[in-house]
Amino acid sequence: MHITAGIIVNDYEEGLWEDIWEWLEKLAPYRPDYKHHLTGETNGDAHLKRILVHHQVVLPITDGRLDLGPWERIFYAEFDGQRRKRVVIKIIGE
Repeated sequence: MHITAGIIVNDYEEGLWEDIWEWLEKLAPYRPDYKHHLTGETNGDAHLKRILVHHQVVLPITDGRLDLGPWERIFYAEFDGQRRKRVVIKIIGE
């Protein structure tokens, strides 16, 4: 629950992660001229990256266990440095 962070579910492979970070940086590069920076903040790119990644995921649970594919992992992505965070997990179903 942080406005410049997101959750990614994907393959745990180093090359892919480098590709993802590079892709995000191309789509929302750090720049000093974001209008958001007029507020005194300097993290306009982090807010845009969070929109691309999103802040929540729906994950399957079967027989009380997380039911992901064999290579899937859950990653927390923080785009604005190390900040205090709060994680909320809600289980909905039977």
